[in-house]
Amino acid sequence: MPGLGTIVNIAAIVVGGLLGLLFGNKIGKGIQETLTAACGVSTMFLGTAGALEHMLTVTDGHLTSGGAMLIIVSMALGGLIGALVNLDGNIERFGAWLRNRTGNGEDSRFLDGFVTASLTVCVGAMAVVGSIQDGLYADHSTLFMKSVLDFMMVMVLTASMGKGCIFS
Repeated sequence: MPGLGTIVNIAAIVVGGLLGLLFGNKIGKGIQETLTAACGVSTMFLGTAGALEHMLTVTDGHLTSGGAMLIIVSMALGGLIGALVNLDGNIERFGAWLRNRTGNGEDSRFLDGFVTASLTVCVGAMAVVGSIQDGLYADHSTLFMKSVLDFMMVMVLTASMGKGCIFS
């Protein structure tokens, strides 16, 4: 079923955020740092493995690489487009609007939590590639892996930055 991975990912983010909100004071700084580091290393490993899977090939017993220029151009174009459309400013404006619409206008941490969590869970390669795989091919595997990482990250972020993270 196309979209199942997206639904699971949303549920993981919401549940992780709610658990972080409810039990955040019980999650010590050491545990938060350990979970954040574990998620970061896991994300780097998955990203590297995914990139190398398509960049490295064995031809006639020799290892060859390709696609490096595509990565460079993609990163440069992505950064340029993000700057041109003022992606950061638009996310902040949306977060401020959301803070007011949800009755959290007095919560000084809401906007920082929303922006940080949104950038963490929405802008990465796993979010983009996983969503494409989920929508076009009903392949949920990337978003299922991402859901586990997002669950932990949003739980930790909500514990330290507040309920704005849940809205990411």
